[in-house]
Amino acid sequence: MRTSTSAQGDGEASSASAPARANAFKIETYLRARARLIESELARLMAPGEGPDGRLMEAMRYSLLAGGKRLRPILALAACEAAGGGRAQAMALACALEMIHTYSLIHDDLPCMDDDDLRRGKPTNHKIFGEALATLAGDGLLTDAFVVLARAPAPPAVLIEVIAEVANAAGAGGMVAGQALDILCEGQAITLEQLEYLHARKTGALFLAAVRGGARLGGASPAQLAALSDYGRALGLAFQVIDDILDVEASTEQMGKRTHKDGAHHKVTYPSLLGVAKSKTFARKLLRQALRALEAFDQRAQPLRELAVFVVERSL
Repeated sequence: MRTSTSAQGDGEASSASAPARANAFKIETYLRARARLIESELARLMAPGEGPDGRLMEAMRYSLLAGGKRLRPILALAACEAAGGGRAQAMALACALEMIHTYSLIHDDLPCMDDDDLRRGKPTNHKIFGEALATLAGDGLLTDAFVVLARAPAPPAVLIEVIAEVANAAGAGGMVAGQALDILCEGQAITLEQLEYLHARKTGALFLAAVRGGARLGGASPAQLAALSDYGRALGLAFQVIDDILDVEASTEQMGKRTHKDGAHHKVTYPSLLGVAKSKTFARKLLRQALRALEAFDQRAQPLRELAVFVVERSL
């Protein structure tokens, strides 16, 4: 995305704000219903274990079924439907993405990383199961995610593309690289362009894989895939900008995790570079980019539109 140079300007208010507020109940109802579907399938896939590995499965289930927004899997289902598919076609992808996301949270919370003791309003995994088992629970979720994804009901050629894209988004070309950069950049002076590069990997890569994977499984045309990719890039970055703002403005009770930690770790964030007001302006700009990317889509893409507004306006 070429957004860094314009992040500090553009004070236009979001044209989506008024209808989004009118439809707030609709999107929140949609999110709850989709989250229940995903959680039901996750619970089925990750049934309690018996025997020697029972404690490991308990640790995996503890974090995986602890709630949360489930945005990445919901995006996968919504993108599949926007491209003309049915949600059943993308459910395996949705579950795999949530398993990968949960693994990343378990590892992020470890003492060797962010050293957090609260996640989704509950003690972090290592506080309950110990550091070693928490590490293995994350390893198990990451690896088993690809078992789930490999069994998706899709043509082999399409499925191979989706698996490769998700693996790239999760690995050293995506989320892991972003996390490494985040650690290496603590206390360092970095530019807005470098910060965007970091977050396009740490946060944006899995958002983009969710949207593109769902679109592929739904039979998206090349033009649809390109447009949905633009949407996914804008949304992933917007999510991170808002997350940075919430770390400054929200309370631990509101977020279900420790806030104000970015400053404590001397991390460069959008508010630290731009200030809170300009960060909010940048988030609105990204929202408009995401909505423009969907202009050629019909009402089947309405959940994606509403999701973008929801992500951005949760703090504005």
